[in-house]
Amino acid sequence: MSTTCDHQRRTFLAGLAMTPLLLCAAKRLPATQTQTLTLTGQALIAHDLCNAAYPGLAEVIAEVRRGDVAMTDLETAIRTNASGPPTREGEFLHAAGIDELRCLRRFGFDMLALANNHAWDFGSAGVLATRQAAREAGFVTAGSGVNLVEASQAACLATAGQTVALVSMAVGKIRDGGAATVTRPGINELRLASPGVPDDPDVERMLAAIDEAAGSAKVVVCLHNHDWGDDMRVTQTWTRAFARRCIDAGASAFFAHGAPLLHGIELHRGAPIFYCLGSLIFHSRTAPGHYPPEVWESVIAHLHYRDSRLTQIELVPIKLNETGDDPLRQNESRGRPRIATGDAAKRILLRLQTRSAAFGTPLRITKGRGWISRIQD
Repeated sequence: MSTTCDHQRRTFLAGLAMTPLLLCAAKRLPATQTQTLTLTGQALIAHDLCNAAYPGLAEVIAEVRRGDVAMTDLETAIRTNASGPPTREGEFLHAAGIDELRCLRRFGFDMLALANNHAWDFGSAGVLATRQAAREAGFVTAGSGVNLVEASQAACLATAGQTVALVSMAVGKIRDGGAATVTRPGINELRLASPGVPDDPDVERMLAAIDEAAGSAKVVVCLHNHDWGDDMRVTQTWTRAFARRCIDAGASAFFAHGAPLLHGIELHRGAPIFYCLGSLIFHSRTAPGHYPPEVWESVIAHLHYRDSRLTQIELVPIKLNETGDDPLRQNESRGRPRIATGDAAKRILLRLQTRSAAFGTPLRITKGRGWISRIQD
């Protein structure tokens, strides 16, 4: 029986000339059997960074564009004419528009994970409006849909090399009405049956989606995780077990967001697990000091493959400004990413090195970048 990705690839080839979404889902890779997947922290974008260029933006865009395929978690709802009324108010209503989506495309992102606790900020209609707007902007999306079946499916990006698939889910702080059901639009929710214990049917549904896609694609799993426990710096035991099961089911990589700060990196069966990549863009409207300083630091992760085998991981340190660049436009000009250098780069990478060592992962720091090279299946 063919997989979802098999079907999507055949549909892509058959309808290339007539389907704008699938046309955007084609990306040519070099003729050599190499591939770079680029994973970043979440994009909590509320303002068009590309229309208000700032020093350092071009360097970040160039870094994201190094990936043959680049993906992130869209941590905001897109407001369109099809969206419903807001379901929350105040500083934790996350909203963006079409210009912000276009900016993310200019960054070089190809795939968006849409399952998170803010996807329902404009209700069920808003979930579908965000998905539609993202696809019209040229993204391949995963993690939301008209029902649970669609929200759970892997989304595939057909390339001239190996097809890449994304499976997206979210746990914690999903409000009533936000999760997809067999009859209701929403996001792909991973529920906890009890503290620290994921719901078995949810886990099996997600593992089945990974297994199905892995037959014809390189699968990446994205978890938006708001089950932090008492300390958001600590990776929960159940999260480690779940991530490993995703790799066992066929995933080539696993990355998470939500905390929002860096957690360590683990290698399982030659596949990387990024327990939290923090944020790439963080347009928070909270008061300065609301979050600890390390929330404003992250990395861009490049996964370098040769002949479908992961050979090394390159980690580029990123810093975000907690205080706005423009005092008169505080919220609009804060949370902007820049490549970290000097002492800031060293601090970020040393923290990541320490947290990864706790998982048995050696991380080498050279010339302001982190490297993981000793990768064994």
